[in-house]
Amino acid sequence: MSANRMLSESDLERMVAGGEIDTVIVAFCDMQGRLTGKRVSARLFVEDVAEHGAECCNYLLAVDVDMNTVAGYTMSSWETGYGDMVMTPDFSTLRLLPWLPGTAMVMADLSWTDGKPVTQAPRSILNRQIDRLAERGLVPYVGTELEFMVFDDTYREAWAKGYRDMSAATDYNVDYAIHAGTRMEPLLRDIRLGMDGAGMYCEGVKGECNLGQQEIAFRYDHARVTCDNHTIYKNGAKEIADQHGKSLTFMAKFDEREGNSCHIHISLRGDDGSAVFADSDASDGMSPLFRSFVAGQLATMRELTLCYAPNINSYKRFAEGSFAPTAIAWGFDNRTCALRVVGHGHGMRMENRAPGGDVNQYLAVSALIAGGLHGIEQELELPEPLEGNAYTSGAERLPTTLAEAATLFEESEVARAAFGDDVVEHYLNNARVELAAYNSAVTDWERTRGFERL
Repeated sequence: MSANRMLSESDLERMVAGGEIDTVIVAFCDMQGRLTGKRVSARLFVEDVAEHGAECCNYLLAVDVDMNTVAGYTMSSWETGYGDMVMTPDFSTLRLLPWLPGTAMVMADLSWTDGKPVTQAPRSILNRQIDRLAERGLVPYVGTELEFMVFDDTYREAWAKGYRDMSAATDYNVDYAIHAGTRMEPLLRDIRLGMDGAGMYCEGVKGECNLGQQEIAFRYDHARVTCDNHTIYKNGAKEIADQHGKSLTFMAKFDEREGNSCHIHISLRGDDGSAVFADSDASDGMSPLFRSFVAGQLATMRELTLCYAPNINSYKRFAEGSFAPTAIAWGFDNRTCALRVVGHGHGMRMENRAPGGDVNQYLAVSALIAGGLHGIEQELELPEPLEGNAYTSGAERLPTTLAEAATLFEESEVARAAFGDDVVEHYLNNARVELAAYNSAVTDWERTRGFERL
């Protein structure tokens, strides 16, 4: 195995021949941000799938969270016969999964059987934005900060009781707490070591504000590498929690306390490695390109919020005084703003604080690139940074509902130019399906208020 803990094709062939690997997971990220694919016999993978790919039904990019087939998608329907897509392995992502014995996995790009890419696939959308940057000699580097809440209930126990009366892994606010975090350390350590063994660079873990809430951080990397790793980590953390008889959730807002965020840091470099966001001669250290990039975020944030907050539940996280943003503003190291600028030199970057733990990171990073490129192409001027409390600043607000965000996305010329009409319409349909399901549901809150008293 190579020193960086990833596998080469020859590593895989040797380990399969030696009986060390018997299963290869071939997977991709679906619309909901889930790791989706199939387990393949390692022997078959080496002999056939490595060269030709593996087939899967195209409905996997056209279902709701319950895997129901739903109407409204042009790429997949009963009328078109629910045909196949091809999962083509990207061997730069090949790795062991230490928490699953005898198992390797590889991320795949999706194409149609004629070889054309499936443009609606999250990884395809990101690849297109990376290519747009490359045309300008720019390379994106990204870090995602994903929070989750740990419970002492197993996933099956939690399901059986409707996710009510669950036992959080801590009893009080454990932000940065070492003692309280130690109770979860057997699980957290296994997650960290598992991800290191899967080729990631785990930086560490810290407690967060909500009960049982934690954040495991990973070193930044190329945007596509970070997004692939994010998908694998999110899936793997759940699998490792299950092995410990516990459960964890990344949903944006589990209860009325603090939600789970997924702050995304982004920086661009020249294809020669130069720090294009930094200017040592500028009083604030920001280059003109970086200033336009951030200005582009401000200009497009409302219309691209659907990419940062894709679900009904996402919008319940946007609450004043919660460290989740409500105001579309930027500031230097100001956590009340949606956009926070930090660092210097190669580390100078922008943090978008809008996404929650439920985000599809490929779509969010694609939106960050698209918004930034809009600012660069239009040479937008960056307003003065906000100082003080953005919650009470009077700055323009993020959309407050999925319906509002979907309308803004539908009308966005920037989104249609950057992603294409087919992608915009695909994810608009996904939002409409989510809205229709929510609007037809009767909740515990409604029964409590209305059963007797109304």
